[in-house]
This record gives sequence, structure tokens and C-alpha cells, in this order.
Amino acid sequence: MANYKYPVELRERATRLAVEARRDPATRIGAIARIAKQTNVHKEALRNWVSKAEATDIPTEAVDAETRIRQLEAENRELRRSNEILKSATAFFAAEFDRPQK
Repeated sequence: MANYKYPVELRERATRLAVEARRDPATRIGAIARIAKQTNVHKEALRNWVSKAEATDIPTEAVDAETRIRQLEAENRELRRSNEILKSATAFFAAEFDRPQK
């Protein structure tokens, strides 16, 4: 095993945080320096890790999972609403068919 200055868990966590921060336009500026200071990692080391991660397009599961959950919850609400509309329409038309014709 290679002897790294920083533990692998710290490298992965700092890289993930920086990549996520750089993807958000509101936190993109100064993200590497800010995260390096928070995690006590040299900013050039973090910049190299982030460059490699972005080049290989390492997915950040936390952001993707949150986004996916929000999308599914919104879709679920819409489907429930549509289902209620269809139930109401079915009840209305069933009542029309049961009504005596003139």
C-alpha cells in the first residue's frame, strides 16, 4: 500500500464535498479553498484530487439520491392527483349510465 499524507477516507470526503460545491453555481467560487480549509487539507492537493475526480466524472451519490428522491416524490404527488381525478370522472360517468333515459 502507498503511504499517503492524508487518509483515504479524508481524501474521498474532501473530494466529494468539493465536487458537489463546484457543481452548484452559488458555491462554485472559492469552493476548493473553502473545503480545503474546513478539512485541513492543502488546497493544491485538493485541487489535484478534484481535477482527477471531475476528469473521471466520479458520481456523488448523496446529491444524486436527494435529487432523485425529490423527483420521485413530485411524480408521486402528480400521480395521486391524477388518480383522484380519474376516480371522480369514473364515478360521474357511472352515475350518468345508471340514470334512467328519457
